[in-house]
Amino acid sequence: MAPIENKNQKLYYSIGEVAEMFGVNESLLRYWEREFDIIRPRKNTKGTRSYRKEDIDNIRLVYHLVKEKGLTLDGAKKKLKDNKDGVSKNHEIITRLQLLKDELVAMKTELDAIE
Repeated sequence: MAPIENKNQKLYYSIGEVAEMFGVNESLLRYWEREFDIIRPRKNTKGTRSYRKEDIDNIRLVYHLVKEKGLTLDGAKKKLKDNKDGVSKNHEIITRLQLLKDELVAMKTELDAIE
């Protein structure tokens, strides 16, 4: 089942907005852009970056591998080069399971409050 798209979702995001989404500095995003060829935001003539959903999804994969799984940049690059689709599917499954877990915990909390 495909995720429901938010009708208020923007087509382009600024580097500040993307940095805030992930809780990282803008400089880290610029660094990752140099290190990972899958992160390619559009730039205008002034060099201002505009991130599309695809760019954000790729940043999410890098974030998952580096920040959550603790891989080195070289390790993350190798993983993405060898099996980007597998990494993407694995991350999607982990995300869905975490959402399900959060929902179950919330339900348990409500049930405990009723008793």
